[in-house]
Amino acid sequence: MLVAQNHEVAVPQDLLLRLADARQRTDELFHLVKSDSLYERAIPERHRIIFYIGHVEAFDWNLLGNRVFGLKSFHPEFDRLFAFGIDPVGGGLPDDKPADWPAQDQVYGYAAKIRQLLDGHLRKETSPAGLDEFSLNTLLNVAIEHRLMHAETLAYMLHQLPLDRKMAPSTGRSVITTEPVRPRMIEIPAGPITLGLERSRTAFGWDNEYDAHTVDVPAFAIDQYKVTNRQYLEFLQAGSYQSKDLWPADGWNWITANNVSHPIFWKRSGDSWLYRGMFDEVPLPLDASVYVSHAEAKAYGRWAGKDLPTEAEWQRAAYATGDGNASQRAYPWGNAAPNERLGNFDFSAWDPTPVNSFPDGNSAFGVADLLGNGWEWTSTPFAPFAGFEPFPFYRGYSADFFDGKHFVMKGGSARTAACMLRSSFRNWFQPHYQYVYAGFRCVSR
Repeated sequence: MLVAQNHEVAVPQDLLLRLADARQRTDELFHLVKSDSLYERAIPERHRIIFYIGHVEAFDWNLLGNRVFGLKSFHPEFDRLFAFGIDPVGGGLPDDKPADWPAQDQVYGYAAKIRQLLDGHLRKETSPAGLDEFSLNTLLNVAIEHRLMHAETLAYMLHQLPLDRKMAPSTGRSVITTEPVRPRMIEIPAGPITLGLERSRTAFGWDNEYDAHTVDVPAFAIDQYKVTNRQYLEFLQAGSYQSKDLWPADGWNWITANNVSHPIFWKRSGDSWLYRGMFDEVPLPLDASVYVSHAEAKAYGRWAGKDLPTEAEWQRAAYATGDGNASQRAYPWGNAAPNERLGNFDFSAWDPTPVNSFPDGNSAFGVADLLGNGWEWTSTPFAPFAGFEPFPFYRGYSADFFDGKHFVMKGGSARTAACMLRSSFRNWFQPHYQYVYAGFRCVSR
């Protein structure tokens, strides 16, 4: 079914530019991988890299090709093959072989033809206008942000690829040095906070971001900074990976069954620890955020006599104005657009910086590093807000994960695009998934 056939509108130039930029982000990532390694599986739970070369284009084609422009599929088999990724909640792992996948030139040819066909229509002066419930602008935002999400998930996947399978780019953010981090907690007074987006707003949001609603949050105290590698090292050295009482039952079963004994981004080197960076292994950066699974974060919280924040607590610490009323900021630091002085985000670096690197990005309460430098786990299971309606063109985007087995993450990482730093954006993962760029901070109530 076509979105619309009765009238046409001009495609906003800014959306075309954003789509081109998003394509460049994913292209650059694939170019980091040596050609003979594109059939590697960097993470056991995920597809081989070659899949994603086809997937980001197949998604755009399946979203726009017939629905918007009435284009007939030129390769139905590839449209299906590259349609969906993997989320192995049940613990099963893919067992396909490299030979099961098409040749590189076939995949790249398929991707190139999709771009050519779609761009031929998008670059016309006018294109079909959407129905009221999902305009062409909405669909293009979906295509752009979906690709930008993959620019992040591909980065953490390639992070796990052996160093000799990658080629480091020539540029990167300069090393940031700071004063030693002095952890402390900040008191957040009781008050209201708004979660979600209003449907009347013209700004784009994913289906799980609706509807906007206000929550009254009791007083609590929250870590000023994310938990650092230094703090987590103390937890590890205390024998916590061998202390069953610190772990929820499923977490304990997970670490014992999989011999998990440290964060996946750490590597033992004699009596010391290294951080497994994107392109190098370096001495563990003690003042940078630790990246761990939800289960590891929760166990640390129990060891420290604290807990993970709820989604509403995190939101209040980040966005409330601190003046006692219901108003809130667009970003923790205020209403100014994200820039490099305010945090480690928008593809500015490959690895985390010290958690006290960006004091200009602090919230009204003085809580630091809330956007960028690593997503932050909350204790809130991923679930719909009241009034949730799935996107009719992507019904499973959120609804497939309202299963009590995924937890909300807030904030963003160094590889999170600026457009997804909006206050309503919600990320989510399973509790035993170690690979994502995710840290945490604790609360006391």
